[in-house]
Amino acid sequence: MTSPLDAAAARARLLELIKELAVVRGKVILSSGAEADYYIDLRRITLHHEASTLVGQVMLALADDAGIDFECAGGLTMGADPVGTAVMHAAVDAGRNVDAFVVRKAQKSYGMGRQVEGPSVDGRKVLVLEDTSTTGGSALTAVEGVRKAGGNVVAVAVIVDRDTGAKEKIEAETGVPYLFAFGKDELGLS
Repeated sequence: MTSPLDAAAARARLLELIKELAVVRGKVILSSGAEADYYIDLRRITLHHEASTLVGQVMLALADDAGIDFECAGGLTMGADPVGTAVMHAAVDAGRNVDAFVVRKAQKSYGMGRQVEGPSVDGRKVLVLEDTSTTGGSALTAVEGVRKAGGNVVAVAVIVDRDTGAKEKIEAETGVPYLFAFGKDELGLS
């Protein structure tokens, strides 16, 4: 298991990389339709050779520090896909068994007809992940899909919280804790 000093160092380095690589300043339209003066492109982090390992370590430590026990980690494709994989690998490195999964936006109408892909979440404790959330919509879709597949959602966790009400909405609608590794204030955004 990662020691607290290692977890703190991983968190500090990940914050540096997010500030350096993922924060893009300028007017953008978010997936929610809202306009912002910056964009946090976390795929530049979750798919980065150094940062992806740190994402797994930081998100695993975040859940551990909050006392969240889980067996599966993942969320709505595509933002959550590399986050779930990173958490799975960090857990294996720590000697733990955590499976990753992917939630499709809609249930397939062919093949196995699944909405949740990967090892079964049925009857298992699930951590729903997302890279960042503005309105909470992606996480809520993932929670709904996991619950329909029989999974027991124990928390929702994101790398960066934009402080736009997603935490309150997700907690109110799902009844589970919403965790985040970094707030927008830590990124120098207001």
